[in-house]
Amino acid sequence: MAGRSPGGSRRGGSDRSRSSGSRSAGRGGKGSGASGRATGGSRGGGGPKGAGPGRSGGARGGAPSGRANPPGSERARQGAAARRAPRKDPGRTTAPKERGLGGTQVEGRQAVRELLLAGRRKVYEVFLNAEMDRADIVGDIVDLADELRVPITEVSRGRLDSISHTEAPQGVVARAAELPHTALHDLCEPVDGRPPFLLAVDGVTDPGNLGALLRIAECAGVTGVVLPRHRAVHVTPTVTKAAAGAVEYLRMALVGGLPTAISDLRDAGVWVVGLDAGGEVSVHDLPVATDAVCLVLGAEGKGLSRLAAQRCDLVASIPLHGHLSSLNVASAGAVACYEIARRRPPATV
Repeated sequence: MAGRSPGGSRRGGSDRSRSSGSRSAGRGGKGSGASGRATGGSRGGGGPKGAGPGRSGGARGGAPSGRANPPGSERARQGAAARRAPRKDPGRTTAPKERGLGGTQVEGRQAVRELLLAGRRKVYEVFLNAEMDRADIVGDIVDLADELRVPITEVSRGRLDSISHTEAPQGVVARAAELPHTALHDLCEPVDGRPPFLLAVDGVTDPGNLGALLRIAECAGVTGVVLPRHRAVHVTPTVTKAAAGAVEYLRMALVGGLPTAISDLRDAGVWVVGLDAGGEVSVHDLPVATDAVCLVLGAEGKGLSRLAAQRCDLVASIPLHGHLSSLNVASAGAVACYEIARRRPPATV
């Protein structure tokens, strides 16, 4: 598939640039071995003249306080200080835990309901506003939690607001295991007999926009989402609420750098299409919509990064017929995703 070209050859070949350097993820602690000071008796010759031969003590001289230090007390203090001090090992560093997808706190009725329905990850606890009516979707949440033996804790509205991270949790908050992430190469495999349809986001930092994009992607039949590990929002409580449960069904891959991931996708036979106002082809005329394809959306305001755009096979745009010059990233994603979904072959499995 990689040899096919939409109206010509692939842009930029299969150039791949990987960073050859890596930053040290941690620093070894400095040793702070403290050495105690001798207090009097550790120094010889300090005793008063005329001390009788029958006087005994571990210190050879009298302490300023008039009492001799117990035998070995100085050594014991130094040993204790050395044990408390961090050990210095310049040959080893401690790497911080890699940032995952997140999603451990889910807020909003629809999001919590889908969390329980999907059964994809462990749910630890559900918090409910004790004053809330348990009709409709709230009743479903209670029934599902009981069925799955998930503890339900009823709390006051004030307590629930203090637990939540969004402005309006709709009376429901759940805590769950972190979302699983999928390897990038696994996203390139066919799904239900059809080629993969992927969505990649390039530095989207607004959680509401990312949540809306994930909801759109799931509804449009996207089979996998590619998220950069750095310089982008991950799945926060605001994202889960805006996604309305979509995060429970989408496969998501975390990548170190999006340009490198784009090159890897192309090497795997996936056509990579960037979406930008200056695109060379209309999104309605994409020649690769029926093939394995990945749509790349840029950050709010900035659009696609230069390097990501250069790595794409082609860059498409959405025709605008009014006075305004752009759509926000979620709206643009909806137009492009549904245009590709409309032209994809039907499932065969």
